[in-house]
Amino acid sequence: MSILSLEDKKIIESSIRDIPNFPKEGVVFKDITTLLNNPKALKTLMNHLEKRYKSYDLDYIAGIDARGFIFGSILADRLNIGFVPVRKKGKLPYTTVAEKYALEYGIDEIEVHIDAFPKENARVLLMDDLIATGGTAKAAASLLSKVGANCVEACFILELNFLKGRNDIDADVYSVMQVN
Repeated sequence: MSILSLEDKKIIESSIRDIPNFPKEGVVFKDITTLLNNPKALKTLMNHLEKRYKSYDLDYIAGIDARGFIFGSILADRLNIGFVPVRKKGKLPYTTVAEKYALEYGIDEIEVHIDAFPKENARVLLMDDLIATGGTAKAAASLLSKVGANCVEACFILELNFLKGRNDIDADVYSVMQVN
């Protein structure tokens, strides 16, 4: 299992921009667009993830809409495995299975194709850029189970530790960086 070196952590951390008071007053938004447009930081991150997951014997990576698509598809390519998008309701063209989850002010829903994982008991890594309260990730892990996949681990680039989102996910959780 790969551990992120201090030097690599600094490269990645320094490439993530803080946006104060977005999307509302008092919130500090972690903007990864500056990581994506920094070739050294993105390569450092992806090298780390490839090292970590190359021995996991994964069949697929499931990326959560939308930033999980970016990191998940790059990693799937590097590991030579399939990529499956977990989308917001109404975005997938074929028969889907859905899972609802609570938001701060309402309910949202994500979906996956019913046949997204053709391999029985597929070993899947769930991936997204950030875990906060964990609602979306919990719903996505549940969704994978509904279609017969085995969520081996949920991986996030950033974790907001103080919100304890990992506690409700029915899978092991790995976050590259933590914010206390």
